[in-house]
Amino acid sequence: MASIQNVSHTPLPTATLSWQQKLQQRVLFLLKQEPNSAHLSEAVLRTTVTTLIDQALKEIAPPISTPHIYEKQKQRLLDELLGLGPLEALLKDESITEIMVNHYEEVYVERAGVLALHPLTFSSEHTLRNIVERIVAPLGRRIDEACPIVDARLPDGSRVHAIIPPLSLRGTALTIRKFPKKPIDVHAMIASSTLNQSLLEYLNTAISEHKNIIISGGTSTGKTTLLNLLAQFIPDKTRVITIEEAAELQLQHAHLIRLEARPPNTEGKGEITVRELLRNALRMRPDRIIIGECRGGEALDILQAMNTGHAGSLTTLHANSPLDALTRLETMSMMANIPLPLAAIRAQIASAIDIVIHMQRCQNGQRIVSAVHQLCDLKEGTFLTQPLFQSTNRTAQTRHVH
Repeated sequence: MASIQNVSHTPLPTATLSWQQKLQQRVLFLLKQEPNSAHLSEAVLRTTVTTLIDQALKEIAPPISTPHIYEKQKQRLLDELLGLGPLEALLKDESITEIMVNHYEEVYVERAGVLALHPLTFSSEHTLRNIVERIVAPLGRRIDEACPIVDARLPDGSRVHAIIPPLSLRGTALTIRKFPKKPIDVHAMIASSTLNQSLLEYLNTAISEHKNIIISGGTSTGKTTLLNLLAQFIPDKTRVITIEEAAELQLQHAHLIRLEARPPNTEGKGEITVRELLRNALRMRPDRIIIGECRGGEALDILQAMNTGHAGSLTTLHANSPLDALTRLETMSMMANIPLPLAAIRAQIASAIDIVIHMQRCQNGQRIVSAVHQLCDLKEGTFLTQPLFQSTNRTAQTRHVH
């Protein structure tokens, strides 16, 4: 669980906020009077809105008249009308890995695994809601009372989740998971004590020997980051197919096919699940299959793929320990609605899975590989595992177990 730091929360003064809301309403009114405003290009629209803001400022005097504050509020209004409001600055800040909007006046960010309350706020619930709609509209999604939950992705690949009233009682809640724009740096992960050189070399060898690997851990423990790292060790000539609920992996392989699931449309039709994509991927002659995250019945399909000529495949799942990861695989395999006895499912798991890597996020925000277990056998219905690596404490690097 991430720790939370308190920082000074300095929302806009009430007078300034009221003035900005009035100014925004005035600009929107003037924009509606513009001919063909709904069909303007983005560049022309931005120029038009900038002109209208200047016009509205002459009609509605700002409570603070210093040039610096004046320009700052003008840019804030422009971002809220055409961009993503306060999110613009947060998305550009590469030190921020996650943005959590609990309420239009309450925004948290995560830096280096530590949560902190951010001074930036939205001017109103209406503004926040409009920004969410602006995010999902280009993707053919909608968010309203009929569809109050939406998952989307920003152009830079950041993952977006939003939920609105009546399900969210305090107002619109928005979560954005950002991903690094640069490829995963092995040296940086060693320097941050996510893993050590000995473990890195072992995992490199495991990939080259086509071991089937599961990466487990809780939410935001670094599972996808480690999956990206391990995928770098796959030989470039290998035909790799990735399958994800929302595309997050950043593989650079020459022989790569990326597949992404599709949610149902506004009529509740057209959904393509991870499981359907996996079945089709098996007809595309993959050497290795990488599933971003196992969540349901596709677990049984990936086990069968691992057991039928697709060795060296990888996936992640949520679990509290390596053994719990194997138990979760059982449960998800039963969600495939295929009448297999539990003994047969366990036999599939024991035959398919070679290594379970468990990730942990420490109280100081550090993400580490806390354990690596090898699945050795199945005896009397019980998985027998051999610990290969385990963390020495909650913040230290892993050490080899002899």
